[in-house]
Amino acid sequence: MKNPFAIALLLALPLSPVFAADEGFRPLFNGRDLQGWDADPALWRVFDGVIVGTSEPGKPATNSFLIWNGTLRDFELRVTIRVIGDNNSGVQYRSRRRPEITPWTISGYQCDVHPVEVHTAMTYEERGRGIFGYNGMDVVMDPNGQRWQVGERPPVPADLSQWNEFTVIARGNRLEHRINGRVTSVFVDHDEKNRALEGLLAIQLHAGAPHRTEVRSILLKDLPTTAPEAFDASRLPAGARKIEKPPVVSAQGKTPPPKKKK
Repeated sequence: MKNPFAIALLLALPLSPVFAADEGFRPLFNGRDLQGWDADPALWRVFDGVIVGTSEPGKPATNSFLIWNGTLRDFELRVTIRVIGDNNSGVQYRSRRRPEITPWTISGYQCDVHPVEVHTAMTYEERGRGIFGYNGMDVVMDPNGQRWQVGERPPVPADLSQWNEFTVIARGNRLEHRINGRVTSVFVDHDEKNRALEGLLAIQLHAGAPHRTEVRSILLKDLPTTAPEAFDASRLPAGARKIEKPPVVSAQGKTPPPKKKK
């Protein structure tokens, strides 16, 4: 007779490299070192099979990134990550370097890894157009840069001090984010001037409040290239409405840093 407790334990375990390979995923982190990645060596290291980025007061002075030496186009990405301390991280994709700022500064799409619920796994653009849609919102951006909210669902909660799997699925100009398999936000980008259909992958180490960003697994599956969807206002769902850019609730963690005295 099969042991139901053993079966339950197996179902609860995170995706193993064997299962990942069967599903067409490949690991981008070898579990030993940062081979295949580029980062400030003063900030990033591997300890006990986990990538660890450490942020201290004033170091880094601005957000710094662990950058994969490859290019993403259409893909599914699964990152198992946690943040120890009151700050946030993020998974950058289809992004580009900003060497005029620092060698490890990135601009582009981000799946936010944030302790404030509306922000976590939202669709966002680092050093760009800002927030597209909170956790729980589906948004379309038209060719003129206007945001349209086209869907809503309960936000997906996550305790960032624990391991969570953040998923990004990018096909053409459609971007979908998930936490532990549950959809948080879908964004369709018709802003041809500012959107990106390919670019870099990176993990964010946020400046400010001290914390550690820890990454246990990074799995990538390349998908066939999909042509971007064309915008057609007549195909927006009933109830779609124009919205302004959602405001930032907290730029770091749950507790805003104290304001600097003038």
